[in-house]
Amino acid sequence: MSDSRIEKLARVLVEYSAPVHQGNQVSIQGTPAAQPLLLAIYRAVLERGGHPFLVPTLPGADEILYRFASDAQLDYVSPVAKMVIETFDVQYRVMSDTNTKSLSTVDGVRIAHYAQAHRALQETFMRRQATGELRWSVTLFPTEAFAQDAEMSLREYEDFVYGACLLDDPDPVASWRQIGARQQKLVDWLRGKKVVRVIGPHCDLTVGIEGRTFVNADGTKNFPDGEIFTGPQEDVTQGHVEFTYPAIYQGREVDGIALTFEKGRVMQASAKKGEDFLRKMLDTDEGARVLGEFAIGTNNGIQKFTRNILFDEKLGGTIHMAVGASYPDTGGQNHSAIHWDMICDMRDGGEITVDGAPFYRSGEFLV
Repeated sequence: MSDSRIEKLARVLVEYSAPVHQGNQVSIQGTPAAQPLLLAIYRAVLERGGHPFLVPTLPGADEILYRFASDAQLDYVSPVAKMVIETFDVQYRVMSDTNTKSLSTVDGVRIAHYAQAHRALQETFMRRQATGELRWSVTLFPTEAFAQDAEMSLREYEDFVYGACLLDDPDPVASWRQIGARQQKLVDWLRGKKVVRVIGPHCDLTVGIEGRTFVNADGTKNFPDGEIFTGPQEDVTQGHVEFTYPAIYQGREVDGIALTFEKGRVMQASAKKGEDFLRKMLDTDEGARVLGEFAIGTNNGIQKFTRNILFDEKLGGTIHMAVGASYPDTGGQNHSAIHWDMICDMRDGGEITVDGAPFYRSGEFLV
């Protein structure tokens, strides 16, 4: 039985999240598991006068690449991928894994090697999306694998995903615009501020934000959404943080991460599970140990950790930070082949002050 929410999601993506205009070149990427949504987006792009280009990805291909490719093959950058990133107007990526653990035993050095080889491509993406030349949206199609990670049945997970996207609302776009208006008040309050202090059971951290911009994430890129974020000053971050949820990168789960920053760089790093992988990723390049993002999750409709960063970083009552590349539209200047988000719960007494003024306590904004 078809789900009308799939068609609704496609329409929200092409009309609001990353709008398609007449004549736009549009790439649509996902696995065969997401066929219903991929085809719905394909049709919606055609109806808006765009030129859709389907980019199917096969489950297991990444594992084969990392296991069997030579160094020269890991270094190779596809001219097709290059053309899409350099010239297309809109990019949709539909997360639709059928096995989220397929890279669990792949050597982290090879993953870092591939990421470094494709760093220039990522930087082109970051630059074009910051200027508005490239509009993009990442969303998710519910699969059994994602449902299992979230410890839900597929039907429960579908309801969770589409509910978090506000697709059950009569007018999802109007609902997202309301969220955007609320978050804009926070962003406006933060404008011109200099220092963020985060203190709580899991962290004691100072983050510099002078000259940086907080972005109002209201469903126009990630979908669903619900956060405000910035790219911190690269040489200011000082202190320590223990991340309360597992951090997942390239299919690898690392738990119990603790980082200590000095003058903006990670100087000490440990984990209860996956510490070797963590260290290899932090050694990917010079920028991998720098804090590239500081963010606060605002989506109170997401209250359960599901092992999927698209949803988990939006958890109401949490903050998240990413080591590696920063988004240029925040004013961030850090460059790296990686961008790895890690989440810390603040609902148990965590506090944020900005230039000494109370801003946030135990998951609630005070301004």
